[in-house]
Amino acid sequence: MRRRLRPVGMDFAESAPVRLVFETEVRSDADAVYRALAEEVTGWPAWFRAVTLARPMHGGAGREVRLVGGVRFEETVMAADPGRRYAYRVDETNLPGPQALLEEWRLTPAGTGTRVRWTFATTGPAPFRLALRSARPGLGRAFRDATRALDRRLAAPQRG
Repeated sequence: MRRRLRPVGMDFAESAPVRLVFETEVRSDADAVYRALAEEVTGWPAWFRAVTLARPMHGGAGREVRLVGGVRFEETVMAADPGRRYAYRVDETNLPGPQALLEEWRLTPAGTGTRVRWTFATTGPAPFRLALRSARPGLGRAFRDATRALDRRLAAPQRG
């Protein structure tokens, strides 16, 4: 069943009742990471194992994302700052629980690579918030695995 979520602004990334924030460093430069996140949306399944489909919608102003297990999201891109930040909010989903959801990827130079910070900001009823807090270790692992896979993908020689 499709459910419409409450629209939120970028400030939700800092004010949401549940904020899960994960950080790691990659060897790739911020521009390459940004391109993979924001411009090469269809490539997400190649490096983020939980993602089975990702495609831009509305001329790049939105995205459709499907996850392992059948979870679907329709999203609006909220921030697209090349080399620095990519954020989107979920407008519709079949996932029970969330009332609002925004994800933000921040990129900052770190030595010769990039520090990647992913903020998962959400709200919903108490059982959803509790379940999500319990899922924090798994989400952290998924983030670390995805960023490592992305870094390997970006470092691999391009075949032409």
